[in-house]
Amino acid sequence: MTKKSALLVVDIQIDFCPGGALSVPRGDEVVPVLNRYIERFHKEGLPIFATRDWHPEKTSHFKAFGGIWPVHCVQGSKGAQFHPALMLPDDVIIISKGMDPTRDDYSALHGADANGTPLPEVLRKLGIHRIFIGGLTTDYCVKESSLEGLRQGFAVTVLTDAVRGVDLKPGDSERALAEIKAAGAETTTFETLRFD
Repeated sequence: MTKKSALLVVDIQIDFCPGGALSVPRGDEVVPVLNRYIERFHKEGLPIFATRDWHPEKTSHFKAFGGIWPVHCVQGSKGAQFHPALMLPDDVIIISKGMDPTRDDYSALHGADANGTPLPEVLRKLGIHRIFIGGLTTDYCVKESSLEGLRQGFAVTVLTDAVRGVDLKPGDSERALAEIKAAGAETTTFETLRFD
């Protein structure tokens, strides 16, 4: 198995799950599936990243300030916490995004670690070639993270059994996956997971 792969768990936060401020239909269904991926990558000694929206109270991302979204995942709030059933390992690398009040920052690759190092730089320092992406949402943060990953020169595989979309317009998630694949990403499920 290659040591050049990493798992990217995108935005499994309370506000995006049922009952949250920006609930994704059936969003919590990805948690047990992602836990299987986390266990698999952890056993192989491969890096695991968990991204989170980490918005300031005032941001152009929110409706009240010109955006399209209700208030969600405000820094330090309960809604910004990871889903309690998500089993992240102790050595998980947390990537925060959406902190700039003037930008949406859907892509995880626009985020940074606790030291402020941008995610692409962290990946390159670790020698990562391929990123496996699952989480929320298919049609926004998963899509933009996948496309940005490709643009940055990484190979990308989307975990289709571990993503859910918000689908503001019916079919958004299907179109997002089609766009991701057309751009050069691969897709897999846990049963067909393989490493380069």
